[in-house]
Amino acid sequence: MGIVQLSLIALGLSMDASAVSICKGLKMKKIDYKYMLLIAIFFGGFQALMPLLGWLLGKNFEGYITRFDHWIAFALLAFIGWQMIANSFKSEEIDESSISYDIKEIFILAIATSIDALAVGITFAFLQTNIWSAMILIGATTFVCSIIGVFVGNSFGIKYKNKAELIGGIILILMGLKILLEHLGIL
Repeated sequence: MGIVQLSLIALGLSMDASAVSICKGLKMKKIDYKYMLLIAIFFGGFQALMPLLGWLLGKNFEGYITRFDHWIAFALLAFIGWQMIANSFKSEEIDESSISYDIKEIFILAIATSIDALAVGITFAFLQTNIWSAMILIGATTFVCSIIGVFVGNSFGIKYKNKAELIGGIILILMGLKILLEHLGIL
């Protein structure tokens, strides 16, 4: 697999993480660089590790993994999306200092947005792709796109937080539904 094809795959895989990063940036009055870096490290790290895991499991467990990976991605994205929608109806005032570094939520989102990278890793095993180059490119692309996503989201400002959280929750649920429908052959 050539560098151009691998770069396009990396960009495609990073889109889910970018969308979630935009939602995270929407919550910030001003950019919290530590939180932004944490988001980028988690998303980039999981996007890099999942293809390796898929590659390692590819030859032995392809049938088992591809049977339920879409259900896992759908469930995780729907759960987080539903929480965001529920939070969007709360009328509490948000204080920038109250925005916590919710590692558990970022961890779940990092897994949910990188499930497709696991499936790509399985295909890498069959295509004799250099997994180390693929991991570095996918991880680095997602890292950069996540940082850009936080900046883009932040440009909308906290005054649109509730509407943005509602839209972000709907987007996450729709992303999960899209993954599910594609794997079921409906899309």
